[in-house]
Amino acid sequence: MKTIERSMGLTQWVLLLALSVLWGGSFFFVGVAVVELGPLSIVALRVGLAALALHVLILLLGQRMPRDPGLWMAFFGMGLLNNMIPFSLIAWGQGHIASGLASILNATTPFFTIVVAHFLTRDEPLTPARLAGVAIGFAGVVYMLGAEVHEGATRHSWAQLAVLAGALSYAFAGVFGRRFGALGCSPLVAACGQVTASALVLLPLALLVERFWQQPWPGLDTWAAVFGLALFSTTLAYLIYFRLLASAGATNLLLVTFLIPASAIVLGIFVLNERLEWRHLAGMGLIGLGLAVIDGRPLWWFRKMAYAYRKARREGAGR
Repeated sequence: MKTIERSMGLTQWVLLLALSVLWGGSFFFVGVAVVELGPLSIVALRVGLAALALHVLILLLGQRMPRDPGLWMAFFGMGLLNNMIPFSLIAWGQGHIASGLASILNATTPFFTIVVAHFLTRDEPLTPARLAGVAIGFAGVVYMLGAEVHEGATRHSWAQLAVLAGALSYAFAGVFGRRFGALGCSPLVAACGQVTASALVLLPLALLVERFWQQPWPGLDTWAAVFGLALFSTTLAYLIYFRLLASAGATNLLLVTFLIPASAIVLGIFVLNERLEWRHLAGMGLIGLGLAVIDGRPLWWFRKMAYAYRKARREGAGR
């Protein structure tokens, strides 16, 4: 069995940064596509094209998709929690809020995951450090939403709550997905199975609800965004994710949550001409601090640098 190292090497750091850009880019791609396409159409095309790409990859690698009905029920469950619900809610939300803000709200996923895992699993209790991190993170969310909620419900505030609901769905997906290891399903097959199940549900639903053929045909920019969303932010991102999961472990992968908003905000500001308010950046700071408390390593790195600085000053003074 391959050993998972807590300390990542250069290759793993490069993959982690690439994954953060790909997942951060998903908010940019949706921000482009949502101008001309409905949220269900965007999500249906995303999972449909990703499913085709992953099926081709599985064939090229000589693997086969399972036929076990029980496993396919698990694929549909995972597809519902990890694709259908969150993708749709976030895409709808991005029709009303900036992509950078959506990425900041999506960064609450680890907080929801910790709470959900505490109640639905036996081996992931809510420790004092985790509780403190969750409290700090949700304080950031309350700070961002507080003013708007106080003024009354608006489409803008509902959009933010929709993105938060998507993050909550990701949390349930993280707990639900633990069963695939026991089912003997490879990560690539699991990824292909869940996007395939999602596509089988979302494609007819999007055709029925949004009837895209009755709308003006989308432009080249929209189609480029859809293909980028499906092939880069979904297919390629899944491949990098599972490689990192196998070599670096789930704890190291938590670091990607710190990085996703950065790329999404940069793309949103410089390409989509979006603007974020100071309270959004302050909320992001609190969310980042909460994640740091949960993960522990950023604080450990800070203490290590502070110790090295004090040591160097003492040695310098003694000369």
